[in-house]
Amino acid sequence: MSQVKAYAAHTEDTPLAPLNLQRRELRDDDVAIEILYCGVCHSDLHLARNDWGFTRYPLVPGHEIVGRVTATGSDVTRFTAGDMVGVGCMVDACGECKACYNGEEQYCLNGTTMTYGSDDRHDGTMTQGGYSGAIVTREDFVLRMPQGIDPASAAPLLCAGITTYSPLRHHGVGKRHRVGVIGMGGLGHMGVKLARALGAEVTLFTRSEAKVAEAKRNGAHHVVVSSDEAQMETVAGTFDFMLDTVPVAHDINPYLDALKYNGTHILVGLIEPIEPTIHGARLIGKRRAVAGSLIGGIAETQELLDFCAEQGITCDVEMLDIHNINEAYARMEKGDVRYRFVIDMATLKGAA
Repeated sequence: MSQVKAYAAHTEDTPLAPLNLQRRELRDDDVAIEILYCGVCHSDLHLARNDWGFTRYPLVPGHEIVGRVTATGSDVTRFTAGDMVGVGCMVDACGECKACYNGEEQYCLNGTTMTYGSDDRHDGTMTQGGYSGAIVTREDFVLRMPQGIDPASAAPLLCAGITTYSPLRHHGVGKRHRVGVIGMGGLGHMGVKLARALGAEVTLFTRSEAKVAEAKRNGAHHVVVSSDEAQMETVAGTFDFMLDTVPVAHDINPYLDALKYNGTHILVGLIEPIEPTIHGARLIGKRRAVAGSLIGGIAETQELLDFCAEQGITCDVEMLDIHNINEAYARMEKGDVRYRFVIDMATLKGAA
């Protein structure tokens, strides 16, 4: 085993603090990675605070990881020392079920092993994430960073990017489609960029007038202030898809009214009950559907990285010294980040 520095949540009600973390010795199919950058996702905060009720401590968050290969196991064929690589939300899956066979490991029917907070399938230890100096991961779950992509601003593509790209690809979004993106946070601004790059006509829905210019800067063709009933009435029945990135309970009925017949409302941010309830007539009367989507498979995530490199798409980021991670969490709770914090892991070297 090798010891690396990390920052961890030690309890649900104390600040993140340094931890000396043991990384496993290389298995035959493992890749060892020096972490250079790690994005900070809102899920990190939820799990650190035990908001979902299943966190075990100490917990090292972080699943938007970009780094450099330092060593490989004897069976590894796709990577060599020095390669720039990424690790996203998953580090293992069964590889045998229908979902895995279809390249959708995020839906593994035997349980996906997440990058942190999961039980390792081989030795039972808890996985620990990217707020650390290094990570050891199965080759099959390591992604190659394309030439020309900025590694720091690409880190959030491994969660925020793939979370919005996967449903757009699954539903075949492209030219001649009208897509509404609800919310202008880390997920929403990526949804706008990606839907536009895929050829769709994109409208951002926001409750804030202040985000109109910002949305257009990120590629939105149009902006609708959803709290303005008159604006909502003008777009009734006009969209093929709604990409809903809002992570808290909200009324989706007005957005259903904005869909065409056969339109689809896609949830990627909400993992709580839908409140208020959906009015069934809004679905039945126009054969509309409500769908969900969870990140993306490994092959699809590599496709996303390559697509972003070709299109010049990156996430808007604010670089972060890891010593300021608790202040960053406080700012995330207030929505005070545009749009993702990314930790420069070089700052970890000075951690206590």
